[in-house]
Amino acid sequence: SRILETRKERLIATLLIALAIPCSAQLGVMMGLLAGLSTAALTVAFVTVLLQLIIVGRLADRVIPGEGSDFIMELPPIRRPFLRNIVMKTWMRTKWFLMEAIPLFMLGTALLFVLHHTGGLDVLETVLQPVVSSMLGLPKETARFFLMGFIRRDYGAAGFLDMARTIDPVTGLSLLSNNQVVVAIVTLNLFIPCIAAFFVILKEQGRWIGLAIFMFVIIYSVLVGSVLNALLTLTGVSL
Repeated sequence: SRILETRKERLIATLLIALAIPCSAQLGVMMGLLAGLSTAALTVAFVTVLLQLIIVGRLADRVIPGEGSDFIMELPPIRRPFLRNIVMKTWMRTKWFLMEAIPLFMLGTALLFVLHHTGGLDVLETVLQPVVSSMLGLPKETARFFLMGFIRRDYGAAGFLDMARTIDPVTGLSLLSNNQVVVAIVTLNLFIPCIAAFFVILKEQGRWIGLAIFMFVIIYSVLVGSVLNALLTLTGVSL
């Protein structure tokens, strides 16, 4: 977002990335979840997320003060690439990413370790369970996956994948129905970004704006998931 000229545009771009754009690892797991479902399930999941991108983007443009700018990017001369330049640029960007991201991932892992061994994780799960069960219509055990998703987005998605592939020995059915999988995917996709992205947002946008984005994304994702769950339940649609 740094290439955008105005603070308004950078803020909108950051908000939309935090809300609706999954990382490549999470996207892969999500596609794995949807692979065994119907085309309708895939369509509902991605159209719902796309609509939120458009709706929130339009509302943010109206609510956030400031002016936009014309997006003009000068294209460099097109020349035959040199292998040495490609390797050097790839190495520099990889090195920058590792120096920036690894400490944040280590911090997130350490935080999860402390919460697990102090009982804080159980407390957070207990707080989330009513929301997960009553509003999203998901098993109460899935509250842990949303918390894990804050440490690493793909961790949370992988938890849902394992649960969807687990068969209940009593009923012979999956622990997650197709409708529940779609609601889980949509909610997790819109849920807060991983801790590394969260710290970058704080660094780029400032503490208070970063926390405001954090709270908005949590509330909005739960509301969208709840509405989707209610619509599927009331209409009797089975994906």
